Amino acid sequence: MSNIIWRCKPFDSLTPLELYALLRLRSEVFVVEQNCVFLDMDNKDQIAYHLLGYNGNDLVASTRLLGKGTAYKLMSIGRVVTSPKYRGTGAGKELMEVSIKHCYELFGEDDIKIGAQLYLKKFYESFGFKQSGEMYLEDEIEHIEMIKRFES
Repeated sequence: MSNIIWRCKPFDSLTPLELYALLRLRSEVFVVEQNCVFLDMDNKDQIAYHLLGYNGNDLVASTRLLGKGTAYKLMSIGRVVTSPKYRGTGAGKELMEVSIKHCYELFGEDDIKIGAQLYLKKFYESFGFKQSGEMYLEDEIEHIEMIKRFES
């Protein structure tokens, strides 16, 4: 889906409409669809960069990019979310490609860590991530930690 317009912004630069769309999409997927009652606003958004992908006025997909020492010792990509109505269009693949690129630009060329839902392991492996820990439950969903080693 190559008609996505990508914007990467620190929290303080998000407009009220962008912030609302971001939080609404995360709530739609993580809370409603995945039936997880959890506090999404964990005080890391304010120190993160937010990658937002738009198709017109629709927020298609988003990630949260964190520098080293915030979520993990390594830089990380989190809160990976694609709108249900854009699944199967390649938007998720493009989201990860652009997220990785922005991590390197923002935080330097180094390893990237994620906490991935186990059922998406093969998806993340397609970007070079490898499992780096045992399975764990987060909000009753199986997760694994994965690392993408930087290759120069």
